[in-house]
Order: sequence, then C-alpha cells, then structure tokens
Amino acid sequence: MLMYSISDLAEEFGVTTRTIRYYEELGLLNPERSEGGRRLYSSSDLARLKLVLRGKRFGFSLEEIREMVLLFDEDRTGEKQLKRTIEYGEEKLAEVNERICELVEIREEIERLMKDFKRRLME
Repeated sequence: MLMYSISDLAEEFGVTTRTIRYYEELGLLNPERSEGGRRLYSSSDLARLKLVLRGKRFGFSLEEIREMVLLFDEDRTGEKQLKRTIEYGEEKLAEVNERICELVEIREEIERLMKDFKRRLME
C-alpha cells in the first residue's frame, strides 16, 4: 500500500502541516504511525483530504464536512453520506444564490451612482 508523509500531503494540496494535523485532531484524517512515530497517510486519507479541501472551497464548515465524511464510515453504501451532502448542498446553493442577488443589487447601485457622479462632473 502506498503511504504518504505529512509533508507529501502538505505539498500536494498546498496546505501547511499544521492544517493537516488539525484535521487529524478533528478525526477527518487517521494516519498510521511508523515505528519512529511519523505519520503515514494512506490513499484513503489523501481522498479524504481532497474532500475536506473541496468542502472548504465551497464554503462548508469543518463540522459539516466532518459529518459528511464520517457518514461514509457509518454506512459503506454511501447512501447516508449522499443524502446529507445533498441537504447541505441545497442549503449552500440557496446561500450562494442569495449572495449573488445581493451582489447584483450592489453592482446596480454602484453603476447608478457612477453614472450620476459622471453626469455631475460634466455639468
């Protein structure tokens, strides 16, 4: 089985070793230990870290990510994980859509103000 060091993972994903140790503290990663006590990460840990970082990029909290990741351990069919991920995804999508509407309103207001300022300057 191919194993990775903590620095391998840090380099691969562009995160600090402290971040990886923190995810381990949260139970998101479960490395084995070498005889010398060094952390050894499996391809499963690599896949989990990829999921964690993707979840962070999409704006999920670490607790939400933890729940989604650990559900697979509870139900190896993946059904519970998929259902919960869909629920969280729908909530996140609603938040994103709301934020997009807010940003469109802000853009329109800035455009109105800029047009007004330019008109004043021309007078």
